[in-house]
Amino acid sequence: MARTPTTHDPFNAIAEPKRRELLALLGTQELSVNEIVERLGWTQPMVSKHLGVLKRVGLVSERRDGRLRFYRTNAAQLKPIYDWVAPFERYWSERFDRLDEVLDQLKKQQKE
Repeated sequence: MARTPTTHDPFNAIAEPKRRELLALLGTQELSVNEIVERLGWTQPMVSKHLGVLKRVGLVSERRDGRLRFYRTNAAQLKPIYDWVAPFERYWSERFDRLDEVLDQLKKQQKE
């Protein structure tokens, strides 16, 4: 089966580490392209390319103020991704809890 193009699927869009880094930055503040370039040290074309992909899948929103455009993470569109990842978070949390129990038992055995 053919894979959904990155430009239509949020899961494919966030598969790129640079886009995840950009989402994290825009999750805490609204920034212009030039501000993103300064913060991340990327070229302007690279920032624009990744913003374009994230905008097309709805993970980033744009606000215009005169000639400037400001971008921020669209948290509502991240919910399907969070919903998919949440069960794995519970899985790993349970695994770490079990690991803590094993480590506690080993410490007790060493003291005896």
